[in-house]
Amino acid sequence: MTVTTTSQQRTAQPDTPAQHTTATPDTGTHDTTTRDTGSRDPGLSVWPASTTRLPHDDLAVGGVPLTELAERFGTPAYVLDEAEVRDRCRGYLRAFPDADVIYAAKAFLCRAMAHWVREEGLGLDVCSAGELQLAVTTGFPPERIVLHGNAKSPEDLRTALRLGVGRIVIDSTSEIARLAAAVPAGARQKVLIRVVPGIAAGGHAKIRTGTDDQKFGLSLADGSAQHAITRVLGQPRLELVGLHCHLGSQITTVKPFLSAVRRLVGLLARVHEQHGVTLPQLDIGGGHGVAYRPGEDTLDVAALGAKVRAELAGSCAAAGLPVPRLTVEPGRAIAGPAGVALYRVLSVKRTGEHTFVAVDGGMSDNPRPALYGVRYAPRLIGRRSAAAPAPVTVVGRHCEAGDVLAADVRLPGDVRPGDLLGVPVAGAYHLSMASGYNLVGRPPVIAVTGGQARILVRRESLADIQERDIGL
Repeated sequence: MTVTTTSQQRTAQPDTPAQHTTATPDTGTHDTTTRDTGSRDPGLSVWPASTTRLPHDDLAVGGVPLTELAERFGTPAYVLDEAEVRDRCRGYLRAFPDADVIYAAKAFLCRAMAHWVREEGLGLDVCSAGELQLAVTTGFPPERIVLHGNAKSPEDLRTALRLGVGRIVIDSTSEIARLAAAVPAGARQKVLIRVVPGIAAGGHAKIRTGTDDQKFGLSLADGSAQHAITRVLGQPRLELVGLHCHLGSQITTVKPFLSAVRRLVGLLARVHEQHGVTLPQLDIGGGHGVAYRPGEDTLDVAALGAKVRAELAGSCAAAGLPVPRLTVEPGRAIAGPAGVALYRVLSVKRTGEHTFVAVDGGMSDNPRPALYGVRYAPRLIGRRSAAAPAPVTVVGRHCEAGDVLAADVRLPGDVRPGDLLGVPVAGAYHLSMASGYNLVGRPPVIAVTGGQARILVRRESLADIQERDIGL
């Protein structure tokens, strides 16, 4: 469904676009950057680059007014800026020439998203047979897909082998024999070993995966990774092509990635020394941090690319190894800043010193604040208010005290039922983690670009929910 908006017919012209993140030159002293907050409207610094201001404090994303989207498609709804997604894909390819850039589908996946990243030249990282089949049936080349997962099911492995997935990341020693037994006679499956390098990095304890105290990977410190390498090399139906690691999520400095490169190159050198094998690939995962609120740090992708490639070349030269083919796996950093969530205010309740603004969504469409304390910057859309900003807590409609979307944020003091709120940086881990709690139905995904809007994923209806319930 494609909708051409009437925004071009409006008499008022959009204001200057919001400032967009740009990579800063590598100075050798800092490896993070923050978005330019700008002098006109600092609140737009974390919105998609296409965001413009319209009369009555409306905003347009991709040339489409958000108030129009809310009226046409209802709320809650996710809005995804196609041009922002594509621009971020291209930015990674510029930062990592002669490398494989693999989009981490767990951040957000639908058929259109798979199509966009394929057109932009990226590969795809999937974590289940479902994600894999959706991508392949959309036309994504299976040889450009990597299968992850700490506990892949038999169906996951069978589907990957049947469809011809390019690489499978081995996450445990028990997986080695199961996978080898499933590979057809006369065939070989390319695999990577996921190594835990013992590096703590990430924005929250629940999203740090580079240390030994979590469920992913094989430890470098206790020898598990080395043991797994030996076992894989002994399996004639498995072809070990490289090492993989993923340090965590929301990492905003380059240093942890450089440490990981050094440790993994050290392991590559030991593999060469002990087994006479030179592994041709090195995958350093993703986890690249983005800003959710103005002024927060975001990872400088250009600096990351330059420094990682230099570190890899230097470490390999020191070890006497050829430089392996590098792979990176951004997910959130591509999808997150391209998305906006729209909500209607249902009620405003003042209890003691607190004001609670309840909206028509909540933890069923964004569980991230409840899971690991992510903080957002919601904004009143489509109504000009002269009231002074006041601290409020934006909460959801669900029967949980922890159903909080944005704690202690400032909105106009006269915020009221019926108002429209927009929440930027909503493109990653929203729909992909959405649930059926209270049977409210998951929101639609609306793509915007060039003044047009179209539905990518329709709203989940009560009929959809009832159709699955066959208990009577």
